[in-house]
Amino acid sequence: MVILDGGLATHLEALGADLRDELWSARLLLENPSLIRRAHLDYFAAGAEVATTASYQASIPAFVRRGLGADEAEKLIVLSVRLAVEARDLHGTGTVAASVGPYGAYLADGSEYTGDYDLDEDGLADWHRERWHILAGSGADLLACETIPSYAEARALGRLLAETPGTRAWVSFSCRDGEHINDGTPIKDAAALFAGNPQVIAVGVNCTAPRHVPSLIDRIEGKPVMAYPNSGETWDAVNRRWLGLADPDEFGAAAAGWSAAGAAFVGGCCRTTPEHIRQIREHLRTG
Repeated sequence: MVILDGGLATHLEALGADLRDELWSARLLLENPSLIRRAHLDYFAAGAEVATTASYQASIPAFVRRGLGADEAEKLIVLSVRLAVEARDLHGTGTVAASVGPYGAYLADGSEYTGDYDLDEDGLADWHRERWHILAGSGADLLACETIPSYAEARALGRLLAETPGTRAWVSFSCRDGEHINDGTPIKDAAALFAGNPQVIAVGVNCTAPRHVPSLIDRIEGKPVMAYPNSGETWDAVNRRWLGLADPDEFGAAAAGWSAAGAAFVGGCCRTTPEHIRQIREHLRTG
């Protein structure tokens, strides 16, 4: 069993960061990179064995749109990996996974939760390619293709894997229910894209309601399964606030259940914290 980290942006906000920005946590690569390193260290201290980098929204086009040059943007993407590596080395052990967020994260229009894109598979491969190759050569242990809402985007990422044959990755989908990723494709079909790919170490789900996870685990075949859902809270877009309260102890107990159901990697996504990860560790230890 591998314990992943939790919500990086969530913890950065708890540490005082203002992330009300299209760049989200990647904003701190410009403004306060040391806080990112501290957040990684806090997750390692809580029991996480993997640090997922602050590159989810750190694309070349996003930084260029902010007014930076392409060379500056590339350095910031590499910095996201270096900060996680530094935290790992300070902690003494762990894995660094370079986050590859979906095209919709760059659009910042909610399409990362629907897969309703204005690009086809070829266009998505072209959009991801430059960052992909930067991260593949960054020194990260693997690439974390995460919150993927679209079958076409998954196919595009598979093509990029083939361009970097020495690169390992995991692929994690965002899902609308217990059977389908967010564009409506059955999770079984989406996962099957990578079942025979030796570069892919695991396939799973993230940024998905915890109640859907057991059903989704049952439908993934051919690879070790990962599950790192959000906290179970819901976002009130009108009033711009989170509703509900996810108890870390309950989340830890649920994660132990996902492990028993077959998940080989467990952790958290949006609105989860180091305490959620600590509780996962405790429940796995005592379960």
